[in-house]
Amino acid sequence: MSPHPNDARTSLARADGLLQAGRWRDAANLYREALALQPAHATAWFNLGFALRRLGLFEEALEAYGQSLRHGIDAAQEAHLNRAAIYADHQRRDDLAETELQAALALAPDYAPAWLNLGNLHEERGKRQHAIDCYRRILSLPAGLAGPSGLEAVARLSQLEPPVDVHDPALARLRKAAFAAADMDDGLRATLLFALGRAYDSLGSHAEAFAAFTRANDHAHRGHPPYDPARAEHRTQALIATARTADTGDAAPDTWPEPLFICGMFRSGSTLVEQVLAAHPAVAPGGELDLLPRIVAGPLAPFPGSLASLDAARCEALSGHYRATMLGRLSGNGAGKRYATDKRPDNYLLIGLIKRLFPRAKIIHSVRHPLDNALSVFMQHLNPRAFDYAGSLAAIGHHQGQYRRLMAHWHSLYPGQIHDFDYDAFVASPEETLRALLDFLGLPWHAGCLQFHRLGNTVKTASYWQVRQPLYADASGRWRHYRVQLAPLAAQLAEQGTMPRGD
Repeated sequence: MSPHPNDARTSLARADGLLQAGRWRDAANLYREALALQPAHATAWFNLGFALRRLGLFEEALEAYGQSLRHGIDAAQEAHLNRAAIYADHQRRDDLAETELQAALALAPDYAPAWLNLGNLHEERGKRQHAIDCYRRILSLPAGLAGPSGLEAVARLSQLEPPVDVHDPALARLRKAAFAAADMDDGLRATLLFALGRAYDSLGSHAEAFAAFTRANDHAHRGHPPYDPARAEHRTQALIATARTADTGDAAPDTWPEPLFICGMFRSGSTLVEQVLAAHPAVAPGGELDLLPRIVAGPLAPFPGSLASLDAARCEALSGHYRATMLGRLSGNGAGKRYATDKRPDNYLLIGLIKRLFPRAKIIHSVRHPLDNALSVFMQHLNPRAFDYAGSLAAIGHHQGQYRRLMAHWHSLYPGQIHDFDYDAFVASPEETLRALLDFLGLPWHAGCLQFHRLGNTVKTASYWQVRQPLYADASGRWRHYRVQLAPLAAQLAEQGTMPRGD
């Protein structure tokens, strides 16, 4: 008996509801059931791809989007755009990402989201003029500044072509965009206000810059749960209570490349550390991997309570999965390397887990002056769901206190296995600071590491333009321009014991 089409329609309707509710796995299962009955249903393939991407099943998501294209999905440029995002954001296969974006634009030459993503990809690859051309193309489209992509393009152009003075028409255009229609999405307005703040900062108009950053954070965090200090303290205590000293052995065999973890506060210089090491012939840069957070959210949920029952066999399975997935993400670039970096700043929360899975793992902890670090967080548009503390200086200060407390615990638990890489010291004395880092890693001196800005690799963090320049001292000590505005934070940090003496 042939399957009844009503069965497929029922499964699709239920799957669509689950997708809307964010129940990705249940939605994916129902889409598969429906597609077994109607394998040519292009929209079901597209939605399956979306669910699989959210589950981190990237190869399967690519295949699902590919099936939607083969079965004639309407607005096929959207499927190409989603495939490009997977290639660029999750697999570091940037050539394939660009191919998908070009395919989208071949189908729809005025498709602004593809131009925006292509511009972002060019920025990550260090192709400044190509990025500028993409953003200018968006502004030349009929929608121009009227659409979200046009407003995003204005924000990006202000970074790539900063205004030369307060009378620059580009600054006026950015101000106009930032204070456009009252019903603008809060996230988009925040993006424009952050760009405006950075423009004022570059011009030395620090009072105006700080006012723009304050408004930007207000918009970015509006409608999201506020930072909860008590919850943060409870998390810190739970991580401390469940951690234990590392075993003497390793759950996995000796294989190269070894995972090398770079962590610390966001905006503390971790991207710079990775870029410096990427210039060493023994190191493959892995970028911001989501592997540990997925382990925590998946097989080890609820974390950190699950650590109490984590035995050697489970450690071996999890570390083996991590290694295999990491090698896959490197796409062959790890061959013959001693280390592959996992540069995810918030992995400082997971050092206890890292040392359970990889007892011999070396950890680099990037640090900088706490006021500079706090200011840089305040100046950056961070996701309020992941960075609830970023919306106010008081919350950032409390978060820094918890972070410092936890790092002190990790240092006491794993002495000699965590190396503090001081951003400000590196700016002041690069060779001395670099030699200490390479000695910690057991790597020979390589002068090319100091020419990190000449690398042609892709950098997928907010620091991608900073690390393409030679070392400069502008960001070290920037907090002094905002001494008045940061005075309450300085007092808070001093009370917590996290403020350097003499500042």
